[in-house]
Amino acid sequence: MENKEVLGHVAVLLTILIWGTTFISTKVLLQFFTPVEILAVRFLLGYCALYIIYPRRLKGMSFKQELICLFAGMCGICLYYLCENIALSYTLASNVGVLICLAPLFTVILSRFFKLKKEKIGISFCIGCVIAFGGVVLISFDNQSVEFNFIGDCLAVLAALIWAIYSLLTKKLGEFGINTILLTRRVFFYGLIFILPLSFVFDFSLNQDLLFKPEVYFNFLFLGLGASALCFVTWNFAVKILGAVKTDVYIYAVPVITVITSVLILHEVVTVKILIGLALTLLGVFIAEEHGLRYIVFLFLYKKN
Repeated sequence: MENKEVLGHVAVLLTILIWGTTFISTKVLLQFFTPVEILAVRFLLGYCALYIIYPRRLKGMSFKQELICLFAGMCGICLYYLCENIALSYTLASNVGVLICLAPLFTVILSRFFKLKKEKIGISFCIGCVIAFGGVVLISFDNQSVEFNFIGDCLAVLAALIWAIYSLLTKKLGEFGINTILLTRRVFFYGLIFILPLSFVFDFSLNQDLLFKPEVYFNFLFLGLGASALCFVTWNFAVKILGAVKTDVYIYAVPVITVITSVLILHEVVTVKILIGLALTLLGVFIAEEHGLRYIVFLFLYKKN
């Protein structure tokens, strides 16, 4: 594995580690603000942070490149989070957690539909995805009866499809050889433009006094600077190096991080079913990578001999 690929894996692991803990911050902020208000403040902070870190202007963009940035902002910043948040108001969080993990499958389908030859998909990837998805199901539906809600579940599936589209658009942007921070900032800009009209539809009335509460501004800083500014740059960097398909596989690890965080911070109880789910998810993610299945077969044969 080349050093560049190692950096790609490290970048996506860092991203997933942070994204897996964002539910706590969002849960706290939902006590004070609506989902659209949280979304707007979060990405506005992220945009400002990226501008401070790298204040250069993005010049020389073609119309095609601007158009891809616009659609990436619409999908990855606005529509994905909007569909996910609305889905949570209709259906169980466990349903959303599982259905969002359809994103890697949609990424594969779309990459094949658009004939993206650089996105390699082998038997290891397919086996790993099935195992990881099974692990996510065990984690999400632990000690729960499965309930379905047509609107909520459809919105969750739509969110997964939108994220797959965003990943492929990000891969295309990475091929232009433009600075990742500048591209991410431009995507944030277009995302905020699409969020703006939603503020009128969803009764945007941000209470500025609440922003000075420690539990509010600390969580907003975490979501804005960490989960948005940092993570979208590292995610886009990973997609640029590894490809959309390989990077999206790591989405399966988000529930794993969420469970670990719940145990450490919220002191939630871990059952045997969750432990099995965690093991299967991590095993699936490992196998889905290019050489994962080879390593496992090698170790099995080595121990047998």
